[in-house]
Amino acid sequence: MKRSSLFSATLFIAGALAVGTGLASANPVVWQLTEWPNTDFEQHSIDYAEIQSGGPRKDGIPPIDDPVFERLENGTATGWGSRYQDNEPVITVSVGDDARAYPLSVMTWHEIVNDTVGGLPLTITYCPLCNAALVFERTVEGTVLDFGTTGKLRNSDLVMYDRQTESWWQQFTGEAIVGSYTGSRLTLFPARLESFALFKERFPDGRVLVPANPGLREYGRNPYPAYDMPGATPFLYQGEMPDGIEPMERVVAVATPNGPEAWSLTFLRDAGEIVAGNLRISWREGQASALDAASVAGGRDVGNVTVQRLTEAGPEDVPYDVTFAFAFHAFRPDSPIYTD
Repeated sequence: MKRSSLFSATLFIAGALAVGTGLASANPVVWQLTEWPNTDFEQHSIDYAEIQSGGPRKDGIPPIDDPVFERLENGTATGWGSRYQDNEPVITVSVGDDARAYPLSVMTWHEIVNDTVGGLPLTITYCPLCNAALVFERTVEGTVLDFGTTGKLRNSDLVMYDRQTESWWQQFTGEAIVGSYTGSRLTLFPARLESFALFKERFPDGRVLVPANPGLREYGRNPYPAYDMPGATPFLYQGEMPDGIEPMERVVAVATPNGPEAWSLTFLRDAGEIVAGNLRISWREGQASALDAASVAGGRDVGNVTVQRLTEAGPEDVPYDVTFAFAFHAFRPDSPIYTD
């Protein structure tokens, strides 16, 4: 929908007033005048008061558009990739015989990788403030989109934008919340958050993402030390906290036939395996928390999670998210979190 001339005039006048009085917080008028002239702010599915600045401006956290990979040699990383430790968390995706790993020691500094895996356009995303590692197909209504970071947060979660229409998308849900795509939803693609060692074991000739410019960021350093420690609180979050569980406790979130459901990581770790309907959720040790110590590899062991659907043809991976309890509750307030 095109904005009317009256709306544009109103934007200009109200924006000038807002800038002059300093009322630029959560103000689409100011956003359009100063940074987002191509976004259709008439269309939105959320209250703009829910949007907060995370600090950086548009693409201040730069996405990766031309990812560089190194291929493993019989399960051994060479070159820059040899710096990754076996316990480091990586987001892993495979399409056909094309398997790729995206280390969180890189993703933490970029949050989005626009890639094509096995011929399928995908966007690989990671929001450290929610520990949400999600992979989406980036074709919407026949158009391949590529994504950047708005610098904005909602419920402490990354708000992305597509460069084609500059609509804003919620990373946690994959839903467009502002702009011409409002109401559209990206398709989740099955991926794992696992240790680098497990990826190398599963795909000994797979490829691993490495920095195109190693000096651009302090790759391997965790800029959020102690963020997920017991008693910590989420950053820039003012919503309701979940009952019966610490807000920074990790939970395994899965879309089930009953709707979104989550299991606490502590519950899963103690059980080793949980079967819910035709889903099997498993845990094994060996993955570091990316948000604990000063270095990603130095984080405490939080383990590896696998979620698979049990079928007659055998188990198959399904999308899941190992996120924080507060984030799951913020976006799924009516959905259960099982703790025992």
